Amino acid sequence: MNHTLAAPTPPLGWNSWDCYGAAVTEAEIRGNADYMAEHLKEYGWQYITVDIQWYEPLAESSQYRPFVPLIMDEYSRLMPAENRFPSAAGGQGFKPLADYVHRLGLKFGIHIMRGIPRQAVHAGTALLGSEATARDIAHTNSICPWNTDMYGVDHNKEGAQAYYDSLFALYASWGVDLVKVDDIAASRLYDTHQPEIEMIATAIERAGRPMVLSLSPGPAPVEYATFFAEHANMWRVTDDFWDQWPLLLDMFDRCRRWQGIPTEGCWPDCDMLPLGHIGIRSVDGGGADRWTRFTKDEQLTMMSLWSIFRSPLIFGGELRDNDEWTLSLLTNREVLRMHRESYGAREALHQDDLIVWTADHADGSTYVAVFNVGEKAQLPVKLDLQLLGFASTAAIQGTELWSEALASLEGNILTTDVPSHGVRLYRFS
Repeated sequence: MNHTLAAPTPPLGWNSWDCYGAAVTEAEIRGNADYMAEHLKEYGWQYITVDIQWYEPLAESSQYRPFVPLIMDEYSRLMPAENRFPSAAGGQGFKPLADYVHRLGLKFGIHIMRGIPRQAVHAGTALLGSEATARDIAHTNSICPWNTDMYGVDHNKEGAQAYYDSLFALYASWGVDLVKVDDIAASRLYDTHQPEIEMIATAIERAGRPMVLSLSPGPAPVEYATFFAEHANMWRVTDDFWDQWPLLLDMFDRCRRWQGIPTEGCWPDCDMLPLGHIGIRSVDGGGADRWTRFTKDEQLTMMSLWSIFRSPLIFGGELRDNDEWTLSLLTNREVLRMHRESYGAREALHQDDLIVWTADHADGSTYVAVFNVGEKAQLPVKLDLQLLGFASTAAIQGTELWSEALASLEGNILTTDVPSHGVRLYRFS
């Protein structure tokens, strides 16, 4: 099975972290899935992902409770907490919830932490498909600096691959379509955990079900781009991204470093879109229950940069609370076509507060995103399209994709105005 086939285009979906932290419930997952099926599926949105600690019965926010009992089966594998996910009763795991999501025509994802539960290691519990125990395969010095649930797995130990094989066989039996693995792409304590990434990629192959493999957190080292592309479908180029302008400004540098890497099945990931109603039970990012702190211009900037760069688009807000504006950001067919079908995105110009990205389309059209990252409006901006790489500007026409306004062109000169922290996103043909 070619792992790149799991994500031929950058995934579009929803993840529970930005609004519910570690404490999402089955009812909230089903409700967001219902919304996606009704309002977003026709635009290509499809993944519904349960983020961290679905196996922790008393999780209440994005603040983890350290060293607490977790729900686990007899083979050292974490299981959904039935008080939060009632359909998991009787050992059914996430299969009933995944079935529900699939009936809506959507795909189902889960978050896991790298490694094996510490409580399994301390108890020496069994592994499926191996005589070894959890204690035998644990790398007890390999820990996550911000969560106490797991020890790393020592790839040199007998039973290590069997453990990961048993995990992903279980997920395949549930009908999981995407697995976000955390504490693996980059680490404050260690380098990228390449041996565990390799074991996980092997386990997905053996499970026989296509699953998107998403690696977190970042920043993933760009010098490992080839390794990531060979083993995963998406990997974070940043630590957790929140609704703060300095983080968005920083993303321009990150995208420039990774330009040229996005390709079929392999997507550097700018992280989730903290849009709409977030922070309901997630207190990360410097704020509690709130609507995104990004201005409308900043929201357009984020959507335009993520889309022309071709990052996965994973919405973080409570979908059911979306207003018309937020929904419009997710349902612009021309922007989504650029995200799905363009190629060759690059930073074409960076002059003081003016940043211009371009990308191409097989139909011969060219996309141009004109960003103003400064504190004052740029009035007017005059861009020579030939300096941006246009071979010819004869009889060219352009449309601004968010406003649908025609581009102001005189010969090869584009004249536009760009608000502070804002963008003008064009398609020329």
